[in-house]
Amino acid sequence: MLKPDYWGWRARFGMYIVSCEAVPEAEWWAMMPPGISVHAARIDAPAPWAHCSHDGVSLSDDLARATHHFASMRLNAVVIGHSSSSLLGGAGWDDAVVDTLKSQLPDSTRVTTNGIDCRAACASLSMRRPFVVFPPWFNDKLVSAGEHYLQSFHLPPAGTLLTDPGRGWRELPPAQLYPEGMGFEQDVEFLYRQIRSAVTSDADGILIAGTGFRCVAIIDALEADLGLPVVTANQASLWHCLRLSGVKDSIDGYGQLFQQEL
Repeated sequence: MLKPDYWGWRARFGMYIVSCEAVPEAEWWAMMPPGISVHAARIDAPAPWAHCSHDGVSLSDDLARATHHFASMRLNAVVIGHSSSSLLGGAGWDDAVVDTLKSQLPDSTRVTTNGIDCRAACASLSMRRPFVVFPPWFNDKLVSAGEHYLQSFHLPPAGTLLTDPGRGWRELPPAQLYPEGMGFEQDVEFLYRQIRSAVTSDADGILIAGTGFRCVAIIDALEADLGLPVVTANQASLWHCLRLSGVKDSIDGYGQLFQQEL
């Protein structure tokens, strides 16, 4: 008898992710419906992963090389799974980079970014004033860029939370948290308690930024306890890739978003 081999016979996705991260793939596989596969390309460039100017879009070497490889993999969709690139790139970055990647990939491959995915998810849930949660490794510049990015798309945050990294990590500056290993030491129960106590009463949803931020395990609990829809970076990108590829599965256990269409 043949055993499951997780072959993407319904849809196959390519995800560009930070070179040292394990969270995006783990969270995608946790939520993945049958017949779908995800294939990661590691990017070691600083954010944003492409630079836009009047002369056009310049992809980082890693992003260009990964796109060349993805072009031959018969992918239904690819996503730049990097919140920081969208936030630091600004309002026009997503569309400009998507157009550039489309020119290098087969016409049948849909292209998106985490910024586009999160905005589409918020729109699908009629979320207009999200309470925005940032991972502790975001510095002040990145938090400010995130707030400005959302405001530019008419999603003014009802409030923001730069999360506490927890005991043993608070003494380190944000830029040192990931190099020191916090990406593998995240406490989702501690995160749940922080969000539940900090969310503002005028928020109409919760948006958790950062594809390296481990958080899909608490989506259902937050929605049940706060009565608000929750969008997370990895959840939004998987949902958007599924819908762009014509996969309409309703996935249980990871939030209201997976009951929504585009």
